[in-house]
Amino acid sequence: MGRGKYIVIEGHDGTGKSTQVSLLREKLASRNIQSIEFHEPEGVPIANEIRTIIKNGALERDGKTNLLLFTAARHEIWRQAQQALAQGIWIVASRNYFSTLAYQGYGENLDRDLIMRMTKEFTDELYMHPDHAVILSLGDETERSKRIQGRGDLNNPDTFESRDAQFQIAVEKGYLAIAKQYELPIISATQSKDAIATQIYKLIQI
Repeated sequence: MGRGKYIVIEGHDGTGKSTQVSLLREKLASRNIQSIEFHEPEGVPIANEIRTIIKNGALERDGKTNLLLFTAARHEIWRQAQQALAQGIWIVASRNYFSTLAYQGYGENLDRDLIMRMTKEFTDELYMHPDHAVILSLGDETERSKRIQGRGDLNNPDTFESRDAQFQIAVEKGYLAIAKQYELPIISATQSKDAIATQIYKLIQI
């Protein structure tokens, strides 16, 4: 039995990552490939608790504190992921450290070399270099904001969704820079969910 594959679906809030994770897992199941999913920083009990702190926009902190919180959650999630991968189970993840580069590195102007050093210290080479990773991009902050508004749960906007347009545009530009630097395919999130899914299947060759 070979190692499972590690697949990452990345992108800004509102680009449909969770939908694509679900569709990909359905496709894998149809091919008798067992998989589990993570939505960083959520995935295991302790990470879920850390996520509650991260998402609480009422708790003031700087980019370095966010990096520490994300790294702690990431470390615990990846420990469980390693066990699953060793058993031949595929990991389908919504987000990995590319998100921290985009949000903390480009959005919060945190030293990106620091982010890389921290991530390498508390994960491993496979985490740093997924088998496949794609970035979903809308390229339209107005449309992205409209999608977030459409979620209907804005009584307690989270730490990052509630940031201003300047921050959101910086994050989107960060994702485009990351895609170029790491040679990651960008898929337009303006398409139908099925059209996006088909492109992801082709990239993964399933």
